[in-house]
Amino acid sequence: MRQWVLTFAVVDFDLDLGPIVRAVYPPVYLSPSESENIAFSAFPDSLQFDQGTEVHSFRIRVYPDSPHTPCQDGPKRPEPLDGFMYGFSYFSQKRDCNSKRGYRQSSLVLLTHHQYPAFFTSVISKLGPLFHNHGITMLETACHNIANWQSPSSGSTLELGFLGSVLHVELPTSIDSQQLVETASFGRGFDPTEHLLASSVPLYPPPINLFEASLSHLWSVWECLILCEPLLVYGPSPSMTSQAVWWLRDLIRPIPLAADVRPYFTIHDRDHALLVNKSPPKVGLVIGVTNPFFAKSCTHWPHVLSVGRKTRQGATVVTGPCAGWTTKTHRRYISKDRQLLKRLERACASSTSDRMQASLELRRHFCSRTNAVLVPLNRYLNTLIPSPAERNTTLGLHRLKPFSTAEFFLSLRSSPSALPFKSPSKQREFYEKWLRTPAFGLWLARQEEVVQDALRQKT
Repeated sequence: MRQWVLTFAVVDFDLDLGPIVRAVYPPVYLSPSESENIAFSAFPDSLQFDQGTEVHSFRIRVYPDSPHTPCQDGPKRPEPLDGFMYGFSYFSQKRDCNSKRGYRQSSLVLLTHHQYPAFFTSVISKLGPLFHNHGITMLETACHNIANWQSPSSGSTLELGFLGSVLHVELPTSIDSQQLVETASFGRGFDPTEHLLASSVPLYPPPINLFEASLSHLWSVWECLILCEPLLVYGPSPSMTSQAVWWLRDLIRPIPLAADVRPYFTIHDRDHALLVNKSPPKVGLVIGVTNPFFAKSCTHWPHVLSVGRKTRQGATVVTGPCAGWTTKTHRRYISKDRQLLKRLERACASSTSDRMQASLELRRHFCSRTNAVLVPLNRYLNTLIPSPAERNTTLGLHRLKPFSTAEFFLSLRSSPSALPFKSPSKQREFYEKWLRTPAFGLWLARQEEVVQDALRQKT
């Protein structure tokens, strides 16, 4: 089971202590700081509704065990894949006359080391209401189902039985590879109501709803992501911020993620002082927040994306930034697609089905642009692959030749990018900035690994 899911945590609200982890099943050791972090991340920061439910996700850092960690008799907890733990929370609030607060709040949290938001959001959305209605029996059944799943294998397409239904899921070949609807491996074509691209964003509600107030600025948002600019994502609920942050993270694939992203971040997170302070925000950091406190403590951040639909006249104004995009420093390098923008604006006033299709078109558009960013670099890198003659010399060159910024720009001038840059100078400025980002360094290192592996196989 732990190949997929580490454990499930049951989180309740205690009047004296606040949110606390009441139980974990199957049993696994969580340090006190991890339990506290999970408990606060499992609940919304503020009251969302009188009665109801919501699903959101979060990402917390896994710190090395201290020497004082008690020895556990149970199975050893698996090591994290990337230094983080991912939580998918089903939060419920119901009226309860026996409670001093007048209602009962609780969350069921799926904890995993896999970065599969679409897949695990679907899993917890199915399990959450059944658990709250029927208790531990449903949790035991779910764990039994998961224990019988095939092992997760990169690039595989699986049919996984779960609580009387079948989950059709495609796993990515790597965490930085794109999973596209057009190339999905489902037999009869992709159906968003049935099929799950594990590493993509949950498609319900349609993601375009989140960006209605900032549609015309999404091209600036995308450029900031590519250039590893820090971004504060503000929203009225954790479900909105987590869906938005996962959607933004998805857009930079296949460029490797070279920074920290937090789909839902609270002031109780152990990393709060590290990530939110008076210093300039860390390069490429993207955090999703709902507490108005962040609007005050992050006034020095260069970019703020407040998600949500356009405020209608007479509508109640929520605390925090109004929905929309604010930037202090960014000026676009690349022209937006105005025809696409018109279609998106029409879709926002149309049916849920139209908004779903528009969301998929928008994702396809930006995924295409991200790939286009890499085309001139891949073209230049091809010139750095040693020829057979060079590989057969006494030096035995079996790796890429050194990357030369000057030679790359000569190549770019003779074969410009297909992206609609506003001018040649804007194109050069964009790539000069990108070559200085940690994402470029990570991308180049991985390309070198690929070439080295390929050349070794030829010897």
